[in-house]
Amino acid sequence: MARVVMKFGGTSMAGMERIRSVAERVRREVDAGHEVAVVVSAMAGETDRLVQMCREAAPLYDPREYDVVVASGEQVTSGLLAITLQGMGVKARSYMGWQLPIRASGHVSALIETIDVSVLDRAFAAGGVAVIPGFQGVTGEGALATLGRGGSDTSAVALAVAMKADRCDIYTDVDGVYTTDPRIVPRAAKIEAITYEEMLELASVGAKVLQTRSVGLAMRFNMPLQVLSSFEDRPGTIIAGEQAVEERNMERNIITGIAHDLNEARITLAGLPDRPGAVAAIFRPLAAANINVDMIVQSVARSGQPSDLTFTVPTASLPETVAELEKIKAEAGFAEVLTDTDVVKISAVGVGMRSNAGIAAKMFDTLAERGINLLAITTSEIKVSVLIPEAYTELAVRVLHTAFGLDQERVA
Repeated sequence: MARVVMKFGGTSMAGMERIRSVAERVRREVDAGHEVAVVVSAMAGETDRLVQMCREAAPLYDPREYDVVVASGEQVTSGLLAITLQGMGVKARSYMGWQLPIRASGHVSALIETIDVSVLDRAFAAGGVAVIPGFQGVTGEGALATLGRGGSDTSAVALAVAMKADRCDIYTDVDGVYTTDPRIVPRAAKIEAITYEEMLELASVGAKVLQTRSVGLAMRFNMPLQVLSSFEDRPGTIIAGEQAVEERNMERNIITGIAHDLNEARITLAGLPDRPGAVAAIFRPLAAANINVDMIVQSVARSGQPSDLTFTVPTASLPETVAELEKIKAEAGFAEVLTDTDVVKISAVGVGMRSNAGIAAKMFDTLAERGINLLAITTSEIKVSVLIPEAYTELAVRVLHTAFGLDQERVA
């Protein structure tokens, strides 16, 4: 007997037919003798609808009331799934975040502090299934709190950690993690097993299968994850520690996957003075405004001569970033702000980079052979990312996927 958390995303819960399909999967785990907790998202598109209603109600809405509104989508699906399971003869009950409770701090993007699972222990002892709305918790003052967009993944992993689950299964509309987007590269292969670090990097640079925050939490507590399809009975992708992944596949590729992210805007500050503190004066107010800066490139200027500073921010943050820069333009001393949204970040990710030199050079050579200019570069221990013109997105992904040997068939 195992203790399992099953998490189902919005597409899995989109309507009663799909909810009945989810219930069948849950019943299958129960019939196998497992103790099961289910975490559900709102129906696909429902959270967006509720967010829009908040914006229509007032441009500057109260975060506390916003949480009350947007958390209702998950409450609906948890109740519907519990009712469906009961109709199938499964002893199921829904538990809101405040009923466990899931303690969280703040509103809109709250952080989970603690989870009391004693209620779930009693439910399991009685042979029951617990259905829990994702994305929500309760503050110390007793107010409902939400965990930010994509927070249901975080709810599931945190719950799995708290209840000492054997694994956390994430059910979605894809059957696993692929070496790249199959819509761009039809020969992209499903990855049998991937490390937490690789998944974390892929999620942060454009792969949308899992929320970054949830992967980081799983990595911290060494909670095995499995990405599975809600619609097909096929093996998925296991996300685990490096040793566990290596045991499954001793001859893994150096590069695990190629990701792309169109959510990048490039900003260039022309004529930045060459003096100590000039760059700090730019990024200090951006940090204060909670604007995430990614790639940074500064041109080399002759001593005392102005230089250009280029960096990227999420596209949605561009208007706010420009507004903040205009406020400090005179003080910082740069001449003008130039922006470009027709760019894309392409990344190669793999733990094999640690022990293999020349990955970045191969990536740059491959792109240069196709006439693709690099606008910015950033690296980590297991990742190389480049910023290129958006028009070259599909070409860059395809040629890099081939160059790093990812086109070959892999065991799924």
